[in-house]
Amino acid sequence: MNALEKIVGEPWLVRLGTAAIIIVVIAVIARLLQRGVSRRLESGATAYRVRKFISFAGFVAAALVLLSAYSDRLAGLTVALGVAGAGIAFALQEVIASVAGWVAVAFGRFYSTGDRVQLGGIKGDVIDIGVLRTTLMEVGQWVEGDLYNGRIVRVANSFVFKEPVFNYSADYPFLWDEIKLPIRYGSDWQYATTVLEGVLEDVCGDFARRSESAWARARERYALEDARIKPLVTMIANDNWIELTARYVVDYRQRRVTKDKLFRRFLTAVDESQDRIRLASATFEVVNVPQLDLKIGDATGSVQSRYVP
Repeated sequence: MNALEKIVGEPWLVRLGTAAIIIVVIAVIARLLQRGVSRRLESGATAYRVRKFISFAGFVAAALVLLSAYSDRLAGLTVALGVAGAGIAFALQEVIASVAGWVAVAFGRFYSTGDRVQLGGIKGDVIDIGVLRTTLMEVGQWVEGDLYNGRIVRVANSFVFKEPVFNYSADYPFLWDEIKLPIRYGSDWQYATTVLEGVLEDVCGDFARRSESAWARARERYALEDARIKPLVTMIANDNWIELTARYVVDYRQRRVTKDKLFRRFLTAVDESQDRIRLASATFEVVNVPQLDLKIGDATGSVQSRYVP
């Protein structure tokens, strides 16, 4: 080091060069470790977390190298850094809030990679968590049924302090969903209820059984009631029809597919019910028309209306 100082003539320049060389070595080692992790670990989620940890450790090591290179001058710069830091904090408050949000996400169990969340008004799957932004593969918008629409959205981490964070998969990766089926008056509603319960058990029974252990773990962590997980059919009679509501538990990634299966199975059962189940719709039937007096030219007559069901 002394020989280099004699050649260069500036000690600070020697320290800067040495720190730069060490940082380059750290970056190369971190990159090699990340490539090795990608080849050796089969789980994509585990490999992603290990690569992120290596990257973070590399940044910390580089920062420590820079601080150690100029540690003898930091004491004299304390006041200047304090004044400058106040101005920088005001100008970069959004950036600082995003960094704080990243710390909160890392240690506060808000969400992790692979979770489906709604963050900052955007709903999607978390595919990357950076120091400043969280990257989502968006679902919804013009595409219905909680399916990908192809857009990748980057949301500032500061939103975890500004808006609620909706997590669809963290502690309980299932959702309750419902479908409503209107049945005409005169149908065998008891038979329709039995048929719908059978369809629910065939399509959604496995979801209910798989979700029991997850719900038990969620109840241990939170103050939750012992909610019903098994499929349930309820009925409401209104002015127009009998409405059957099917409530069931489903994997958060399979809502649309499950609804499709339920409707197909139930409509098939309706077709096979030999008119015992008749679906209702919001159409209007004219059941009676008053007597009409007609005059066509010199001919006159009347028409009596008759209701045909």
